[in-house]
Amino acid sequence: MGHLVGKDVYRELGRKIDGLATRAPWSDTLRALLAELYSEDDARLVAAMPWGFSRIGRLERVTGIARAQLERQLESLCPRGLVMDVHVGGDYYYAPSPMVIGIFEFTMMRTGGALPYDRWARLFRDYLEEGSLYRENFGDGQQVSLMRAVPHEGSIAAEDYVEVLDYEKAASIIDRADRFAIGICSCRHEHEHAGGRRCKVPLETCSTFGATSVGFMVRNGLAREVSKAEMTDNLARSRELGLVLNADNVQRNVSFMCHCCGCCCNVLRGITRHGYPNAVVTSSYIAAPDTERCTGCGICTRKCPVQAIGRADDPAPRFRKFGRPVVDRALCIGCGVCSLKCKSGAMKLHKRAQRVLHPETTFERIILQCLERGTLQNQLFDNPSSLTHTFARACLGGFLRIPPVKKALMSDLLRSQFLGALKHAAASQGQSQFAEL
Repeated sequence: MGHLVGKDVYRELGRKIDGLATRAPWSDTLRALLAELYSEDDARLVAAMPWGFSRIGRLERVTGIARAQLERQLESLCPRGLVMDVHVGGDYYYAPSPMVIGIFEFTMMRTGGALPYDRWARLFRDYLEEGSLYRENFGDGQQVSLMRAVPHEGSIAAEDYVEVLDYEKAASIIDRADRFAIGICSCRHEHEHAGGRRCKVPLETCSTFGATSVGFMVRNGLAREVSKAEMTDNLARSRELGLVLNADNVQRNVSFMCHCCGCCCNVLRGITRHGYPNAVVTSSYIAAPDTERCTGCGICTRKCPVQAIGRADDPAPRFRKFGRPVVDRALCIGCGVCSLKCKSGAMKLHKRAQRVLHPETTFERIILQCLERGTLQNQLFDNPSSLTHTFARACLGGFLRIPPVKKALMSDLLRSQFLGALKHAAASQGQSQFAEL
């Protein structure tokens, strides 16, 4: 790690985290946050790690840290959620945690002991409220976000329900999983300690699915393993409370589902407070009122978690008090909360006219996320200590930043071919197990 000698190790750590799938722009607040969470030795290690997942033997070669010391540091970093360790194909692989979903969530999901939650929460709040994280990840109209809205059961109009795919059904996501875990909602926990929490929603709602993800969360004390029955009860409670279901933005092997309230969820606040409607990928559905059935009660407007339902003047007697509901199509995420709360059954979700991009796998989501955010070169040439990789990152990064190139690779015409080529490359390098996650 000689290249870090004499440098601000937290600035180097910030560059590493900013180069992952979720951008984390530098600021004095970010430096204070990193200095709070990482020791200088921890920061040096993570800054020197490859951007992608690596076995411990490769980490030893890339970082130059002796195996015994490396193991000790990883045993401390993983339970704090600052490094991810996943068990795939009989081996453990390690990678730096991104800011989201990663450092923020895992830090605020930690339990046990006298932890300085108040200090952590204030630092995270200050950093998020600067707004640069939202701007860098969503300010250019990015199509691929970490999370997608999942419609509540019963919220979709009968004529459109026959077209709902399994990955768009929360119950089907649970049915397809083989392991389950529930942990603390990091956003509500942050708001509880930093202030601003208005709801009484239980803290323990955050859901994890599948052997790889549940293994990471349970092994590191970030969630507790539960049965399918308890997970189903958790979903039913969230439906009763009118929470937004925001799931992993993939079609296969969904690894998590958040149960979000509008007052605390930092992703929904990206829409309502910071003005980025693409912070959550919409479901394939959009709300629309049946004005003949609507009683004009105004409940849908009050309950919408992203403030997407306004009111319009209407001379009809039933609309004189609150007006007629009007859905802002640019804001509606298709969660179905309005439909759950509509007593007359007038508000339902209907199929969107325009196709919504939901990547097939986590591999595809990360590739497309990185492409949109200008960090794909780090995933493809991930060794920070290799001069060859450094040169390749600079060349490829410059090429991928050309707007027509990025637009072409994201297009329906080329996207599948591009992803297919990267899957083939991953398989040729012995990483096929990650291409299927």
